Amino acid sequence: AGMRVAVVGAGVSGLAATKCCLDEGLEPTCFEQSQDIGGLWRYTEHIEAGRPSLYPSVISNTSKEMSAFSDFPCPEDFPVFLPNARFLDYLRRYAEHFGLREHIRFRTTVVSIRKHPDFATTGQWHVVTEADGKEVSHVFDAVMVCSGNFSKPSLPLHCFSGIERFQGQYFHSRQYKHPDVFQGKRVLVVGMGNSGVDIAVEASRVASKVTVCTSRGAWLVRRVFDHGYPWDMVFNTRLMSLIRNNLPGPLSRALLNYKVNQQFNHENYGLQPEKRYFLPVLNDDLPSYILTGRITIKPGVKEFKENTVVFHNCPEEEPIDIVVFCTGYEVSFPFLEESVVKVENKHASLYKYVFPAHLQKHTLAVLGLIRSLGGILPMTEMQARWVTRVFKGRRAKGSLPGFGLSFDEVLKTEYVVYMDTLASFIGAKPSVLRLLCRDPWLAFIIFFGPCTPYQYRLGGPGQWEGARQAILTQWDRTLKPTRTRVPAGSSSYFPSLLIVVGFLLLLAAVIFGF
Repeated sequence: AGMRVAVVGAGVSGLAATKCCLDEGLEPTCFEQSQDIGGLWRYTEHIEAGRPSLYPSVISNTSKEMSAFSDFPCPEDFPVFLPNARFLDYLRRYAEHFGLREHIRFRTTVVSIRKHPDFATTGQWHVVTEADGKEVSHVFDAVMVCSGNFSKPSLPLHCFSGIERFQGQYFHSRQYKHPDVFQGKRVLVVGMGNSGVDIAVEASRVASKVTVCTSRGAWLVRRVFDHGYPWDMVFNTRLMSLIRNNLPGPLSRALLNYKVNQQFNHENYGLQPEKRYFLPVLNDDLPSYILTGRITIKPGVKEFKENTVVFHNCPEEEPIDIVVFCTGYEVSFPFLEESVVKVENKHASLYKYVFPAHLQKHTLAVLGLIRSLGGILPMTEMQARWVTRVFKGRRAKGSLPGFGLSFDEVLKTEYVVYMDTLASFIGAKPSVLRLLCRDPWLAFIIFFGPCTPYQYRLGGPGQWEGARQAILTQWDRTLKPTRTRVPAGSSSYFPSLLIVVGFLLLLAAVIFGF
């Protein structure tokens, strides 16, 4: 019999994990507590305990070509940035295409995962699940934890002095579904992540006043980037990544600073971040809403009073009716023992953000915790491809260095670098140089074009014969849904100047051994 693997959760990570297990000839059993797949992307009107909760207007932050599974491109008629219902549709097609449903047990909750008594020799795990009020215990050879980190809201009320006196309404962004609760009200949004900005923009269409307060500011990136191209297809290219990672730190940051301020000057909008580098917020509306006075940006909250709030460095009180705390989520694994994955003040000790560094057998992996400036889906899939190879023992990893990584550190992970690192562990990293001799046009697109997931299926284990074609047609699929009035010509996104500069850079790359 093959190696039995337990997969916890049937969201993006769980589906990728199940599929990669099947690819490697392992036997996955995926446990999903709800009645359907999709995890975060499955919208429900009511909020379910222990499950992520979406608001209806959520749209993917990464474009469809940059957030597709590497051997399953998005349908060409889907919009470039997928609304949550379309994203779920894509996930369903994927599950259907690779026959994943038969390996998923729905309405089954994982209660606990403990080391088997003979873990030291077998690396096995004791998994207890619960369905219809009945508990069942299983033994698995390995475990892939794919439960995500958007289920346990982080709401540190003790950090907001006077909140107990406040007489208005307040709730965590997880509770938010529709803007009508804000009708005619004065709204305060605390925190400036993606949800905070989304909610503020929606509220401002019906509220009498909307204020967003942030102690640390934020970089704001629009989905619609230079010349109207999707931001990530311009930002996450091998060329750009090479430049960002080989320039000295201050220069690289200055470049990023220049780039984000080119769209609009963050200082003038009260947004300039305190810290030099963390994940940008994606939103297309905020600058114009600030400019038209629909949204006001303020510093962090000093204290709440009965029906007003006072901000730091602002003497006057501001009257408010509703507060939305967009203060993010806590990472939690209620079914794991502390000793397996330690999470202390948002730190988890995970090698490459995946393997608990101190286990003597590497038979448990945590997927999809990573945050970076790129699509979570391809990263998770790459993690699953690597993990399943490690489970099979094909790749001796040597000893894993133990180190703690804070989740704020995770944010600094450069998308292309991380993908390449894991791909090189399994032998699936594309070599631009080798391709240059064999298939120069492809090498060219891979180096200068967007670093789409299909690049990691050109060779190595899990090679897919459609990868080259998927890469050559990636811009066609991007432009098809928007070029609806004019016939879609052949769409190449390379100004001639770029080609000239490109060849020079490619030469340099060859000389310096890229």
